[in-house]
Amino acid sequence: MRKIGAGIEWGRSMPASYLFCGLASQPLFPASALESCLKFFENPPMSNELIQPILKDEALLADIAAARLNENELHLWWLGQSGFLVQWRNKHLLIDPYLSESLTKKYAMTDKPHTRMTECPIHPSRLDFIDVVTSSHNHTDHLDHETLWPLMQANPALTMIIPEANRAFVADRLNSDLAWPLGVNDGTSVSAKGFTFTGLAAAHEQLEQDENGNFRCLGYLISFDHWTIFHPGDAIPYDGMVENLLRYANGRTIDLALMPINGRLTERRVTGNFWGREAATLAKAIGAQIVIPMHYEMFTFNTETPEEFARSCQELEQPYKVLRCGERFARRK
Repeated sequence: MRKIGAGIEWGRSMPASYLFCGLASQPLFPASALESCLKFFENPPMSNELIQPILKDEALLADIAAARLNENELHLWWLGQSGFLVQWRNKHLLIDPYLSESLTKKYAMTDKPHTRMTECPIHPSRLDFIDVVTSSHNHTDHLDHETLWPLMQANPALTMIIPEANRAFVADRLNSDLAWPLGVNDGTSVSAKGFTFTGLAAAHEQLEQDENGNFRCLGYLISFDHWTIFHPGDAIPYDGMVENLLRYANGRTIDLALMPINGRLTERRVTGNFWGREAATLAKAIGAQIVIPMHYEMFTFNTETPEEFARSCQELEQPYKVLRCGERFARRK
């Protein structure tokens, strides 16, 4: 597997024909173009510039506003790393946003610099229409005070979903009321603003619990109306994960699986995630209608390309789509 370093940006200059790959009853990507797509992944354009979001700032806000006019479609934007904005019938859910430079600043003078690859698509203070925000665990790219403070100020009625095990940590980091967030655990659910969140224990890379048996890292099964989204947070596969997820879904089809693909390497000195092939395999096992990769192209030391993920989805006949930062995905039933 090829690692990539500073300056590699397969997405920024990608031609329109390479925007996404997939398999479906109406294919998201022509099969004849797969070889060209993968060759592009293998030899991405080189640049010292940041990868530019496909939409950012005013253009992104305009796209979000325009999407509200079609209430019968689910809309989702990838905001980089593990962050997604979900819009359904004028309700807005922000999943694990990281929209700051906090980690780059924190590690700038260390032996583990967090050199940013992709430009931030928007300042969180401009997202003044968010109903619910999540944090899957306590790592800063999933619980970032420099993202969440402006978001909280811009959205006074904001609801936050967290692992119950992390309540004291979250309150301390955000300087918030201890009782403010809604906590969940493996197999338990809470509802807020039309969204229901069910926790699934996540191994990052271990299944870590507090003194009360609550899991510190969770994935979220998110249900609203006739839609279900799975976001595992940071995780690797473990025995029983698929079975528990399907049991918690309780017969609901998983419409979207949002899967990390940056993998895990000892030399990175950080806890890891699914590899691309593992992400595709889990999506297939849970019957995901579409799987979208995430958790790459943020920091040069801890990333992969979607190449292995794309190949594996094709081999497994698993429908998928590769988004660029700031790009919208829309789907209707």
